[in-house]
Amino acid sequence: MSKNYRIFVLLVGVICLNLSAFAQSKPQKPTETPAGTDKKNQRPDVTKTEEERKKEDELRKQKEKEREDEKNAVQDTEVLIIQTNTVNVDTVVYNKKTGQILTNLKKENFAIFENGTKQDITNFATPEAPITVSVVVEYSKWSEIFGNSPGLRQGEGKLEVVRPVAFFLSNFIKPPNDYASVIAFDIRPTPITDFTNDPRRIQDTINLLLRNNPAFRENNLFDAMKFALLGGKGDTVVLENSKEKSSNYAGMVAVKAKRRAIILVASGIDTFSKTRYDEIRRIVQEAGIPFYIISTGNLFFKLYGENLDPGRTSPGLPDRLTFLQAQNAMNTFAKESGGFHYPITFESEIPDDLRNINTFLRSQYSLAFDAGEKKDGKRNTLKVSIDVDLDGKYDDKDLVIQHRPFYFSAKK
Repeated sequence: MSKNYRIFVLLVGVICLNLSAFAQSKPQKPTETPAGTDKKNQRPDVTKTEEERKKEDELRKQKEKEREDEKNAVQDTEVLIIQTNTVNVDTVVYNKKTGQILTNLKKENFAIFENGTKQDITNFATPEAPITVSVVVEYSKWSEIFGNSPGLRQGEGKLEVVRPVAFFLSNFIKPPNDYASVIAFDIRPTPITDFTNDPRRIQDTINLLLRNNPAFRENNLFDAMKFALLGGKGDTVVLENSKEKSSNYAGMVAVKAKRRAIILVASGIDTFSKTRYDEIRRIVQEAGIPFYIISTGNLFFKLYGENLDPGRTSPGLPDRLTFLQAQNAMNTFAKESGGFHYPITFESEIPDDLRNINTFLRSQYSLAFDAGEKKDGKRNTLKVSIDVDLDGKYDDKDLVIQHRPFYFSAKK
């Protein structure tokens, strides 16, 4: 046997051994035996009685009949769509002279007028429902400057905006039914916490605002208000510790709750929001969610307003006219949303004002009516009247009936 022939035989043997090993190591697909009563070649179970087989046969025939009925059924392709344009009106009623809030009113005591025409009240809720609020707080270097008011206040200037937030969250958000979210803003809005009533989460929110310091000077108030109402893409919620830098945030209009409100703690000054004043005003009007506003920086304006002449301040700095415009804007937002404006000057005013806000929130009557199929996008005036003793005469002269004054119908 030649040397080359021996090498050839050796190579053939090695190849055969490798093929054999590969065949043994290759995963073998297990043999699956389909199970089920619908298998055509299924063998009968000899352990079953004759009565059991008859029942199974009847069940099989019934299923076959159901399948046949489904095939022969006539499909109704017409879909009936019922559209409603429900207008919600939150109302607080109190005595004009004494300020006493009227409670225990019923649906029959109320009347809603749209453009002067009385409407049928389709939904009515008493002030027993819990509250759901978004607290929007200005957290910028301007709030730090306004809060210091040199020579008159102790502590950091940011406390002027943090104190109202801390007081309201700690005293008035009660589990298990109340909920609050917190959004801080400077150059952009940043959600601190999404809706919660967990006392520990609330305390973490307060501690975060106290522990940190404002980073930017800008107050983009209108952008923050739009974000709080409509939501959108923004910074991720701080206390969720997400690895993502941004996320989609649902605004207050998407929240399904009977008592909704925005509590705004800010100076009212807007520097360069992308949202214009007329745009945010329209958004507030259409949302129908009341704004309860705590104005800050008023002591600063009272101390230095006479020296903030528009002709002497540097460009980009607030002047006397800026503060006056801010106050007017806050008044407008509160009135047109059906809320209230509290221009505080001293921190001693904060507890009473926040107690009033909590009382008004929990005293809201929730009314609604069907506006029909309007698709013109026009503004419609609203008026709510009260007949306290049901004598057929409205008692509006003696009462303050706080509600939003108009709404916009949907567009085509």
